[in-house]
Amino acid sequence: MTRHEELITALQRNFGFNSFKGNQEDIINNIMDGKDSFVLMPTGGGKSLCYQLPSLIMDGVAIVISPLIALMKNQVDAMRNYSEEDGIAHFINSSLSRPEINAVKDDILAGKTKLLYLAPESLNKNENVDFLKGVKISFYAIDEAHCISEWGHDFRPEYRHIRPIVERIGKAPIVALTATATPKVQHDILKNLEIPDATIFRSSFNRPNLYYEVRPKTEDVDKDLVRYIRSMEGKSGIVYCLARKEVEDLAQTLRVNNISALPYHAGMDAATRSENQDAFLMEKCQVIVATIAFGMGIDKPDVRFVVHYDIPKSLEGYYQETGRAGRDGGEGQCICYYSPKDIERLRQFQRGKPVAEIEIANQLLFETQSYAESSICRRKLLMHYFGEEYDQDNCGHCDNCKKTYRLIDATELLELIIETIHILNEKFKAEHIVDILKGNKTATVLSYRHDELENFGAAEDEDENTLHAIIRQALVCGYLKKDVESYGILKLTTEGKRFGRRPSKFEVPIEIHDEEEEAEMEMNIAGGGAADDVLFSILKDIRKKISKQQDVPPFVIFQDPSLEAMATTYPITIEELQNIPGVGVGKAKRYGNEFLRVIKEYVEENDIIRPEDLRVRTVAKDSTRKISIIQAIDRRVALDDLAESKGMSMEEMLQEIEAIVYSGTKLNINYFIEEVVDPDEEEDIYNYFKTAESDNIKLAMQELGEDDYDELHVRLVRIKFHSELGN
Repeated sequence: MTRHEELITALQRNFGFNSFKGNQEDIINNIMDGKDSFVLMPTGGGKSLCYQLPSLIMDGVAIVISPLIALMKNQVDAMRNYSEEDGIAHFINSSLSRPEINAVKDDILAGKTKLLYLAPESLNKNENVDFLKGVKISFYAIDEAHCISEWGHDFRPEYRHIRPIVERIGKAPIVALTATATPKVQHDILKNLEIPDATIFRSSFNRPNLYYEVRPKTEDVDKDLVRYIRSMEGKSGIVYCLARKEVEDLAQTLRVNNISALPYHAGMDAATRSENQDAFLMEKCQVIVATIAFGMGIDKPDVRFVVHYDIPKSLEGYYQETGRAGRDGGEGQCICYYSPKDIERLRQFQRGKPVAEIEIANQLLFETQSYAESSICRRKLLMHYFGEEYDQDNCGHCDNCKKTYRLIDATELLELIIETIHILNEKFKAEHIVDILKGNKTATVLSYRHDELENFGAAEDEDENTLHAIIRQALVCGYLKKDVESYGILKLTTEGKRFGRRPSKFEVPIEIHDEEEEAEMEMNIAGGGAADDVLFSILKDIRKKISKQQDVPPFVIFQDPSLEAMATTYPITIEELQNIPGVGVGKAKRYGNEFLRVIKEYVEENDIIRPEDLRVRTVAKDSTRKISIIQAIDRRVALDDLAESKGMSMEEMLQEIEAIVYSGTKLNINYFIEEVVDPDEEEDIYNYFKTAESDNIKLAMQELGEDDYDELHVRLVRIKFHSELGN
């Protein structure tokens, strides 16, 4: 039997596949031939099989070094599912007790185990090193090998110690595997593991089934996200956030909008985290909202969308996380929300760290920002970043390629950029070049006296984003390159130097916005929906009828703005009604039933699609100030003292109290009225509101006499009137 036939037989027997994907077979052959290997294979390409299959065929135990406990558990469970023998794969980490570790070692010594997963910290323990010295090692597999490099998106210092430990245990072939590695990270991996002659296997970074889109992160980001997920009904998705609190809050927002979502982050207890992960894998929930702690090694093939709620720290991280979409080759949508403020927030996180670490982090952030702000094909940018060229101008499957552009002639500006880089002896980054051309007197520019250069301010009328776009395009076109060893300093290529001597036409795409469409959209957003005049009239009649029954003015029941809101949003439940401005819990329960009955009948008879059915709900914020005001009034605190203690004016305090009372909460401010309002004056004001058609203060002051009554007193008595009769 030939090696190929042997491998195909083993593949069918152990994994149920009839053929290999991509260069899997070549990688396996290289490992079995005892050679070192470097495997760069995007997520979903089948990296795990590259070391799982040869481990089953070769003599001894394969040591797999993996960064996460959850990742090890998933891999071990998967291998045990393929095999009749549970002992075929094991892990040793901090989650195991002493008896459990001893049981693992017994299986290894008995020859049952072919794969042993270890974290680098566990591999480093003397007792494990001493044990493994007595075991035949078939090869070492370094999974997530990008963790070795400071330029990688998930640097783990412990990974730097792997080579010395391998020397202590005993040499065997090494295979380093990662889904994301720039040329710089690849160099670091090979150097640190001391495998300079390793055979390099690179798979294409192009995932044709993935759609890439960057959306502006506005105040309405939650609404946009809810609407997007609703459009993906029944499809599994991951939403990544940077902060743990953001994860919790966003998961709650999705749930109140009837989206089945669970949180996942490292701050949760292990049991809950595991339950939520399993719920997602078992499709008991549609969406997992997570920090980057989730996903590494999660083998769910039918994730249909991956959303980045915050811009990631690096393009490596972004690429790996988006790679969890569409692993089965089916639909995979990758949506990223971007705001420049998020970039600044990430830069703030670097404060206090070593200078070299800050430089690396900032350069990675700059690459991410460039990706988000660029008008170039997203796929082309990603592949270029990882050292692969994409020769199509339009992939047809990213937001940039679906937009309409006009080409601007940037020949002269590129000449200026190349000339400036040359003058500065190729020693500065893109931001500095742009600052010089824009005439920005930054501390760095002034310290190098670059404000004295002839090119200083030569492009002061150009937009900074345009200059950065030209630099990005020049990088992709091969006129410039970045020296990653020196934190992204711009260098001129041979082509760039040639362009500087003999410029040729250089064009950059700029997006065309449909101004009429945008103006119409803004008008629609600003204008809102008009009230239903017919329903508004019906509701006024109901209010009038109840006011006669209760012997109170109609405005005490509901004011006109509240009726207008009802005639716009069509509430049909008590919960919906109490969210109408000026209603609240008390009034909704006291007066709401008849209004709700009529609105519901009206909606059904007229086949009305209610805005509530399309509304994106938000999680109620903690109204601690209102609660504290109510509690202070219960304690009979003088309102002017209360306003001062809250840092509010008396006007602001009255507005808060009016809002509380109009929402249906009864407040007794008699103690304060008795202090500041004459009893006869109070009685006159109170009687006025009993017969008035409106509670408008201006009308009240005109009727009562502006010279005879204080507006503050009128408002205080109006609050008392509403509280006693309306609530």
